[in-house]
Amino acid sequence: MIKRNLFSLAIAAALLASAPALSLAQDAAAGAAQTQGSPSKLVLDNTQRLLSALEERRQEFTADRGALNAFVKNEFETMFDRDYAARQVLGRHGRGADEGEVKLFADALADGLLRRYGDSLLDFNTRLRVRIRSETPLPRGLGVKVSSEMLRQGGEPIPVDFLMRQSGGQWKVFDVQVEGVSFVSTFRRQFDAELQRKSIRQVATELRQGQLQAEADVDQ
Repeated sequence: MIKRNLFSLAIAAALLASAPALSLAQDAAAGAAQTQGSPSKLVLDNTQRLLSALEERRQEFTADRGALNAFVKNEFETMFDRDYAARQVLGRHGRGADEGEVKLFADALADGLLRRYGDSLLDFNTRLRVRIRSETPLPRGLGVKVSSEMLRQGGEPIPVDFLMRQSGGQWKVFDVQVEGVSFVSTFRRQFDAELQRKSIRQVATELRQGQLQAEADVDQ
């Protein structure tokens, strides 16, 4: 797969991993996910649960994209740390920025991603299996990285890493890396030029109005 397809996968993977956990049987291959409520177990359980839900409701979601969008938005908003991720995307432009402006940008970015990439969940092969490889601490106590693989029949495993942090007593996803490429870093580069010329509020408004798009597609 070329990287533009992998980035579509990364966004969808973020949606899959950012859902509230339910109690599911754990894949025997996921030896690293041992502790109830651990980041690894959240990633594993949520991904398996969402793949099952997508398969069961595929016909409904294909016919009614409004139902799909509502489903994805509800799942995404529960555990994705949109404000922290937005600050990472803003980078130096977010230092000292008003919290209200950062929230405007975070909401506009998240809504844009849901509109643009939510439909890609229907392209998921729900026969994928997820294997947790490791859970390692991030530098400076920022959280943990859950390294996983998406196992495909007849294809090489796709490495997907989830960066997670504690917020409000929950583990939340704030970045996803596919083959080592971060979508937060990609968006930071994408919006840097705009933020050099415009305020955060203006960029957020243009995102909301569709004049700018969070475009995760990149060349190989």
